[in-house]
Amino acid sequence: MAKEKNPRRVAENEAMAKIRMLRTSPQKLNLVAGLIRGKKVEKAMADLTFSKKRIAQDVRKCLQSAIANAENNHNLDVDELVVAEAYVGKNLVMKRGRPRARGRFGRIIKPFSEITIKVRQVEEQV
Repeated sequence: MAKEKNPRRVAENEAMAKIRMLRTSPQKLNLVAGLIRGKKVEKAMADLTFSKKRIAQDVRKCLQSAIANAENNHNLDVDELVVAEAYVGKNLVMKRGRPRARGRFGRIIKPFSEITIKVRQVEEQV
């Protein structure tokens, strides 16, 4: 009695990758994710490579993983891939503090976030 195979979470012409526990706020990460939404993967990789934002390198790594998943696991053509979705979520928040004047306590929050990237194969229109 073998267990039934899990159904796919994405469509047949899609692949996805997810990175959790990125040490940046979701608001800052969403700015970088907005750079690549809806673009072809070559253009998105170029934009992330030359971006000045620190977190762009981690987003680039996630996009490379999504492209590799599309090619190796789902047999999709890399030249026809487009970033279909790139969305950001909150993760845990480390709470730290610093002593302030008159016995008070300055709260420092250190947020973590996660990003999910879905790539979709789109045929070229001639």
